[in-house]
Amino acid sequence: MSGLSNKINENMYVDDDKLIIKRTHNANQMLEDAAHAREVTDNSFGTDYKHVGNVDMALLGVWLKEAGVEWTDTHAVKEVLKKKLMSNEFKSLRVWEGAY
Repeated sequence: MSGLSNKINENMYVDDDKLIIKRTHNANQMLEDAAHAREVTDNSFGTDYKHVGNVDMALLGVWLKEAGVEWTDTHAVKEVLKKKLMSNEFKSLRVWEGAY
């Protein structure tokens, strides 16, 4: 698993006195890491450690911005992450299919 940012491009421009920064990321490595973790991670019943999912920090940043949550609000960050990972839209990022 890489654990590295998968940024492939970053463009900056000014629009009406606002600095616009557009970052493009490649999610393929994150999806491959999740698939690999599903195969090799021991998430069996009774184990203390659960590998719930793989989420790149850039994607988590987008989710937090959408939800209006600050990084420092750890409880809210956990709730946003849990909600997104439990949604069908991001099920490919889940490693563990148990209940929270």
